Amino acid sequence: MHSRRARPTLRVLVEDLTSNWASPYAPRELAKGEYDNLHPLSELPHPIIAKAAESFGADASNDNYVGQIASSTELRLLEIKNSQWRGGVWEDPDTGVCWLLVAGLAKGGHEDRDDFYRRIQRENTAGASSRWLPTDDDRRLLRRETAARLLTEWELRVQRQVFEALRAVQAGGNHRSAITHPVRTRGTLAELDLAVVAVREDGYEADEILLEVIPALGCAGTELLWQLSVRALITLNPPEQGWDRFKDTYSNIAEPGFWTARVDQLAKLIDLNELAVSQPGTTSHYAHREHLAGRTIEGRAVRGLCGVYFVPRQDHASLEPCTVCAARYSKLPG
Repeated sequence: MHSRRARPTLRVLVEDLTSNWASPYAPRELAKGEYDNLHPLSELPHPIIAKAAESFGADASNDNYVGQIASSTELRLLEIKNSQWRGGVWEDPDTGVCWLLVAGLAKGGHEDRDDFYRRIQRENTAGASSRWLPTDDDRRLLRRETAARLLTEWELRVQRQVFEALRAVQAGGNHRSAITHPVRTRGTLAELDLAVVAVREDGYEADEILLEVIPALGCAGTELLWQLSVRALITLNPPEQGWDRFKDTYSNIAEPGFWTARVDQLAKLIDLNELAVSQPGTTSHYAHREHLAGRTIEGRAVRGLCGVYFVPRQDHASLEPCTVCAARYSKLPG
């Protein structure tokens, strides 16, 4: 489940990599102890981290290293080089994850006390190199990154499935697809039923779209189901306030040909392996104060007086008020 790609330990980041950062951001966050702000650690802008990630990727048969560091007998360290920088990478036999356990500079023809190789020999002789092994904090960050990666990969799969469904019904029709849980062994999370209806009447032409989210047993009302709904809606049409909702069914109306154009846009995103991005609303809506408080904290949608669902995360004072909401609010009893 974890990515095998080489990653530095926190000790390496704090103690060993004290120079040659391409950006001041990482050292600043490290100094503050804000490690959670730095993931993924394997992509931090330092030459020896980049070399480690490049040398030890998903496929072990493509590993590229100088050789085993002979002076390290306690730990099997594989040597990597980038200019004057040196690193020792260890593969966890339990998880398969590769860790950059130690890093430093080759100095003074290997006679300098701070030379990378002299240091490894000294620590190994003292029986102290085990302190380089990943700590509980290292493994916590690894689990966090793995969860984030799995969720992103899942959202990309959802986006592709919604794209394929829209491509099938862009001119009219119905398509149902099963969406698996981010951890695929957990089975189906929900089914998405997508329909496009081409309305062609005198004086009115539109392509109406309906998306119904049908949760699997035990999945109704979960945060993950809501995340699926949001990802599907963003994929179909990113404006956050463009959708109407009734229970688990969402609807939208567009000009003829709009959904075909959206298929073309999504095809480009999928080729780039990028997620569609939501577009915040441009108007403020009236909603019950109690609903707003809870939904703002949870990041969930609330229904305005006009019927539009929106996530209350913008400063309403900076937006134009919704005229329908304002009209309905004015008719409420004082």
